[in-house]
Amino acid sequence: MGLVDTLKREFDLCVEWLGFEIHPDTPPEGLPLSTMLPHVNAESMSRRLNSMGGPFGITFQKIAHIANSRLALEAGEFAKEHDRFDQYHRAVFAAYFSRAEDIGNVEILKRAGQDAGLDAGSLEQALRTGKYRPALENMRREAARLGVNAAPTFILEEKGRIVGAQSLDVFREKLRALQQERSGR
Repeated sequence: MGLVDTLKREFDLCVEWLGFEIHPDTPPEGLPLSTMLPHVNAESMSRRLNSMGGPFGITFQKIAHIANSRLALEAGEFAKEHDRFDQYHRAVFAAYFSRAEDIGNVEILKRAGQDAGLDAGSLEQALRTGKYRPALENMRREAARLGVNAAPTFILEEKGRIVGAQSLDVFREKLRALQQERSGR
């Protein structure tokens, strides 16, 4: 169970996931982390992610290659349309972060889709035709309007935001403050 699932059990949350391409200029084949982000130490990043994921049973592999996420985000829109987004999100997250697979690869996405209960052939067709590209463009514009420039960014009732991978305690603190504000305390 991940952070959002844990928070849903503790708070009355309505969660809407919106796809956001951090690096839309990434070539389809992706790039080595050292090329895209030369200032990032992959070992340190891996240790930090694992320390944050540990309480949720999530293991992160060392990320040495940054995938182009466009097709994965388009596949997410396909999954939403078929009421399988949460399952797909978990599957593609595991593919990229836990198994270090290239989520810019259609075959990897088809497998994640199948793991989520989606029809792989229909998913592949949607990706090949670009059916969901306009939705991604709309989300890009909305992210710009909201000032989002990093993923993940959690927007809390447009009153606050949490940017980046943060601890469960950070989320709890912000959500409790919102509850208190709503109740007039």
